[in-house]
Amino acid sequence: MIDSLLDLRTVNLINFLFVQLIVIIVVLGSLIATIEKYLPTAISQTFRYGKHAHKGAQDRLVSLLEVPKSWFKHFYVFAAIWSGAGFYFMVNNYFLGQPAPSYVIDFLDIMATTKRTARTTPTETMVAITLITMQCWRRFYETWFVQVFSNKLKMNLSAYLVGYIHYFGAVVVILSQAEGFIRSDALPLPYRFELTPRLAIWIAVFFYAWRYQFQSNVILANLRKDRSTGKVTNQKHSIPRGGYFALVSSPHMFFEIVMYVALYAITARNTSAVYVLAWVLSNQTMNAWLTHQWYRENFADYPPERRAVFPCLL
Repeated sequence: MIDSLLDLRTVNLINFLFVQLIVIIVVLGSLIATIEKYLPTAISQTFRYGKHAHKGAQDRLVSLLEVPKSWFKHFYVFAAIWSGAGFYFMVNNYFLGQPAPSYVIDFLDIMATTKRTARTTPTETMVAITLITMQCWRRFYETWFVQVFSNKLKMNLSAYLVGYIHYFGAVVVILSQAEGFIRSDALPLPYRFELTPRLAIWIAVFFYAWRYQFQSNVILANLRKDRSTGKVTNQKHSIPRGGYFALVSSPHMFFEIVMYVALYAITARNTSAVYVLAWVLSNQTMNAWLTHQWYRENFADYPPERRAVFPCLL
């Protein structure tokens, strides 16, 4: 009985991981939004980062655990490689007829239990892993060649690590309940791919969000560049204008949510997908709200009609 309790393969670790992230962001975010002035400095300083970082007296221990915000670039290197690996195994399995290696199946069993079953079709898996791989590689390009990070801004080490956890978990979730990635004695059958109208619609939604998230990040980057030469001229914060910034303060975060809504809709039969969506929704909404408050506090002429993240709503 003790051995059974200690066997991690009976626990869906990936679900547990995302639930913990959701609970932390919801609980701490709610406290920051309502009673921040009563909270210990350590909590506020740990939770806030970047432009809306904690101001005033600093907690000495928390300060030791801070890293440059530009380190965001690091986990997109990981995300590009990790999603690329998932894409590689998907192509080998579905298009080249090579079953997933035993070590991949073993790993998925550890992360998502040996009791997992195939719920998503090869078409749904192929589409989802392709889209998230494209997103990871585009974000890799943006963070290394487009965005301009301030060399003064920092973030807590925990926020840095969460970036790795997110992309690690998102790829694992997609493959964990995918046909062809479940332990079975049966030989894999020829896979049948069917692009349904439902899938086509959500692919279109994803690409719309993908395209306009890129536009939003370019607008933010150009605030710190010379218009004619493209060279970085400053690291100050300014009011972004144009595109979807006319509606919300953080359209890049809004479109991040939209993309994960699309991924959830594509892989909805995967019982772990809802946890990824809930995490992205709570995390992006909280960060967008803090960013919106920061803009309103620091710019007297900030457009009053803008919402934080959801057009016409919040």
